[in-house]
Parts: sequence; structure tokens; C-alpha cells
Amino acid sequence: MIETEGMTGADTLLRVLSHMGVDRIFSSPGSEWAPVWEAFAKAKAQSEGVPLYISSRHEEVAVGMASGYAKSTGKLSAVMIHTTVGALHATMALRGALHEQVPMVVFTGESLGFGEEAGPDVGAQWLGALADIGGPARLVDRCVKWSYGVNAKSLLPATIQRACQLAMATPKGPVFVSLPMEYLFDKMTKNAVAENVPIPAPMADPAAIEELAALLAGAKNPVIITEEAGRDPGVVEKLVELAEILGAGVVESRASSYVNFPRTHPLHAGFEPQEFLQEADVIVLLGVIAPWHPASKKLNAGTKVAVLSDNPLRSELPYWGYPVNQILTGQIEGSMKHLLEAVKKRIAKGNADAARRADVWRGRYEKRKATWKEEVLARKEQKPIDTRWVTHELAQVIPADAIVVEETITHRLSIHRYLDMLKPGTFFAGCLGGLGTGTGTALGVKAAFPKRPVLCLIGDGAFNYDPGLAALGVCQEHNLPIMIVLFNNYGYHSQKSGVPRFFPDGFAVKNQDFIGISINPSPDYAMIARAFDGYGEKVEEPGEVRAALQRGLKAIAGGQMSLIDIRLAKAAETNERPDRAN
Repeated sequence: MIETEGMTGADTLLRVLSHMGVDRIFSSPGSEWAPVWEAFAKAKAQSEGVPLYISSRHEEVAVGMASGYAKSTGKLSAVMIHTTVGALHATMALRGALHEQVPMVVFTGESLGFGEEAGPDVGAQWLGALADIGGPARLVDRCVKWSYGVNAKSLLPATIQRACQLAMATPKGPVFVSLPMEYLFDKMTKNAVAENVPIPAPMADPAAIEELAALLAGAKNPVIITEEAGRDPGVVEKLVELAEILGAGVVESRASSYVNFPRTHPLHAGFEPQEFLQEADVIVLLGVIAPWHPASKKLNAGTKVAVLSDNPLRSELPYWGYPVNQILTGQIEGSMKHLLEAVKKRIAKGNADAARRADVWRGRYEKRKATWKEEVLARKEQKPIDTRWVTHELAQVIPADAIVVEETITHRLSIHRYLDMLKPGTFFAGCLGGLGTGTGTALGVKAAFPKRPVLCLIGDGAFNYDPGLAALGVCQEHNLPIMIVLFNNYGYHSQKSGVPRFFPDGFAVKNQDFIGISINPSPDYAMIARAFDGYGEKVEEPGEVRAALQRGLKAIAGGQMSLIDIRLAKAAETNERPDRAN
């Protein structure tokens, strides 16, 4: 039991979070948190261990930091944001965390009495400016896994504890709790019911795993497709062993948010699952959201599709529609361990059929890598600078222990291709559908690993959506020096790509008049970095890219954030297909 009876609600919040394993609270301040700030000061004065409070200056940065921290450590973190208005700021980032199954517990304040109750007056702003029917929990309930407004002080301790448990329960995700300011001041009448206990993750049905193992053992050309296996590096290790026993190719999608399979392994089959749909007789979808498009795309007659995930049918999506024959619901790592053992019983290591398949995949891998190298070297002197050259040059200088966060959208495929040295647990996407959390995610990773170099690769469009000033302020205030590499194409390439696709003979294409895609004239982003005591540099020559990146890396090694603004071909003037559409 966690003793909270007789404590204030604010003291209770910090005590329960600490007992539930939360060691970081990322916050965008709101006026309702005065009692909690007093509780922090009290805990510090009395040397009581409480989570570390990190102020972030903006709700999207706070949620992004919680996301980056969770992705890179696997730990639960908490977020404190302002009431209704702050909750609305945070919803885009919360929606991303929901779809990515990133655990965090998010708190806002609210008022139930509007100054009419006994005790401290919460202030006129609650009735005049901050109140909505149903409160903040109602406003965000579609963007989180679970949302609740505490409506009795006796429930507050257990509700905080339950929120932490729900966030970490399979499938993981963000949960939301609004805490009335009146209760933060008031004394609690109950204790939280229990200490932090492990939450067991269910494994897929053993009989179904055995059935899948038999299917794979009899397959002539099995293919594994994954987008999220790399959330847990331990899963990747088992996936490598499984693929080698089967001689199966492993394909990641362009949208992969992690390193799901070593990109230097000869069984890595690239980032285009649709290339192999017609030849595979067994397809395993391992931790996927949308592996190909459209979902109803026809496969060969007789092809069997199995999906293994803790959320296989993606219950948060309105439509999924993939033609699966077998659904295995369970935590991936434990299920993969059982699947690997079951396959080993059926296929001996060094099996001749598996070896022949592996040789075919190796040949494809080597040809693909040679093509990519040829493509990039052909552009080493191209001006304006090409995205592929930027990622190639970054690959030559990136430290071995670096962690990369990406929010580029249309440049992600080049990052996947040329930063192939990145290992599982060292790459995280900073967006899903919406933009605005890349810098926050990178800062969350840096908060988790302060001694490792952290790079945020971001497009100029995404950077304009991110709360850039707030993020750079966090770098400065909390000594979290990250390196921002800005892929600057003066606009939104992903938005332009639809016009020639849908209207190839239209007025926009004929007159090269593309509406709504421009960020031009482009500001001097490097100067913004210098305003926060950072290092900033603008790069326009392809031959200067590597040296500029090295100077940026030197700056963060010395404790100074850096921003390298690399000027690419303007989105409005290039006809190349973007790496990935929105």
C-alpha cells in the first residue's frame, strides 16, 4: 500500500508517480500546478525522492519528450500540461502516441467549484476563460487510450496509480487524467491500493504459434514484413535468427518508425513490401500498421498471411482490411521466442532449401545496395544539394553511439537507405501523420541518454510546425544539446506530389504553378540557433556538407546545441517523386 491518507493531492501525485516507477515529469506549465510546485519544493527541502521535473515551454514539446523518453528507454513518464487549452495543444502529439502505442500518463488541472467551495480560491480565470462542459478529459478522449476526470478526492490516489497501469498495459499507449485544483490543495482520505507491480503481457496462443511454425516450415518462399518490431531490440535479435533459419527475406515499409532488422544483413529486403507480394506463399506481418496499399491488394491464390502483434487488428483505426488467414494476439517478444523454438524443431540449421532462398535474397540485397550507391555518387556534385547526398555524407561522420530522431516525411526513405549503420534502439520516427513533435522527441531521447549524441533530422516544413523556440529553449535551459539537421527544400514536397499525380495535364503542371506548398523566402534558421547560444550554419554547396555536419557534431560534443540548415532543391521546382507521401 502507498500511504497517501492525510497528504495533499499535490504531494500524493508525486508520491504515487514515484512508486509507480515514473522518474521524469515533462511539463508545459499551467497556473493550476501551483500546489504541485510547492510539493516539489517541499520534497527537495526534505530530501524526499520524487520524479525529476523538466519544464518544456509548450505542450507538444512536453508530449514529444515523453514519447522520446519512452521509445528509447521503455520507461513510463508523466506529462503535466495546462487545462482545456493546453490539452487541445497536445492532442496532435497524443494522437501520434496512441497510434504508435507509446506509454505515458498525461495530467491536466481543472476546477469543479469555480471559487464556490471552501478552501483556496482557484481564481476567476477558470469560469471566465478555461472551463468547457465535460472538462479536458472529454476534449481529448479520442486521442488517448483512456481519459478520465477525477470527480471525488477519495478516488485521486488510486486513479493516478490506475492511469500508470493502464498506460503500460498491452497494448501500451497514452492515458489522460484531469485533476481538480481543489483536490490538489485538499487532504486525501484514502491510500493508494498497492505498490507498483509488473503487468504481465499475454503471449499469443501456443497452439496458434505451433500452427504458424508448421506453415513457415512448409513454405517455399516465406516473407516477413515489419514496421514496429524494433520497438524492442530483443525482438530484432529473435527475428534475425528466425529469418536465417527460414532463409526468409525481411522487408520494412517506408513508414518504419524503428530499425526493425539490421540494414546491413543480406536478408534485409529493402523498404518496398509490394515488390514481393506476388511471389510469397507465406507472409508474416510482425508488428505492422499498414504494410502495403491498398490493404485489399490481391495476392497470389493460396498465399497465407499471418499477423502477430499485441494489437493485430489495429482497433484504433476505422479500417484495416488486410487479407489475413491467421491472427496471433500477444506480446511480440514472448511470442517470438516460442515461435523461434517451434520453427527450430521443424527446420534444421543449414537446411538446403533455406540456404538456396538465402542466396537469392543475398543477390538481391547486393544489387540493391550497389544501385543505391550508384545513385548517390552520381549526385555528389549536384546543386542544389540532393537529399541522398546529405544522408550519404552524414553516414560518413555520424558517431557510432549516436541516436537519430527523424521528422522529415518525404526524406525518410533516403535516411533508411544510407544510414544503414544504425542499430535497433538508435532510430526513432518523431511523427505519425501530423508534424510538430520531432524536436521534442529528440529532446526526450537526450534526456534519457545525456552523454550520447542525439540528432534530429527534420524538414523545414516540419520545423515550422514544431514549437521551435520552445524546443531550443529546452536545449539551453536544461543543457540538452541536440544537433538539428534541417532538410530545407523551401516548402512542402509531400503536398505538391498529389497535384501531378491527380492532374498530370492540369494547369498547375503546365504552368508550374503549385499552390500552397511554399516556405519562401526561407529564413536564416542558423541565426535562430545562435539566439539560444547554439551553433548555426547554412550549407548550399554539396562539397561543404560533410565539413558542416562535422562542425555541428563538434558543437554538441562540447555542450552546445547545433542547427545545420542544408539548402536542397526547392519543392516548387523539382519534379522528383518524394520518398514518402503524407
